[in-house]
Amino acid sequence: MHKNEMNLSFLSLSENESFARVAVASFVAQLDPTLEEINEVKTVVSEAVTNSIIHGYPEKIGYIYLNCKITGDRMELVITDHGNGIGDVALARQPLFTSRPDLERSGMGFTIMESFVDQFDVVSEEGNGTTIRLVKHFKTSKRAIYSEV
Repeated sequence: MHKNEMNLSFLSLSENESFARVAVASFVAQLDPTLEEINEVKTVVSEAVTNSIIHGYPEKIGYIYLNCKITGDRMELVITDHGNGIGDVALARQPLFTSRPDLERSGMGFTIMESFVDQFDVVSEEGNGTTIRLVKHFKTSKRAIYSEV
């Protein structure tokens, strides 16, 4: 079975959100995703990285770590920060909950991420950071056609 992996680390600067989004989208392009699938990947990366920047490191700059693995038609994406962490993960996963109403955040980041992937996990400890793990299976598009030829 085909397996590939990449690791990135970058500072929690807002301009690095687009870098992370494009890097992961480029990496998963080898799966020949549909346009809808690539947009979903970009969205989940954007939401996860933005959460790390805004909530993980609100008063300081820290590192965000991104690991992306591809096995067959499956992508596993893990995004970690060592920032503030989340005191109550169950509450944070509720639609419309935000810990930063001062920034006019919608509180839909976790809900959006969860809707675009097959598996979504959040592990966090207040004061020690957050890890988000996302798993997505890609539809067989051209891969199925070419394997039959």
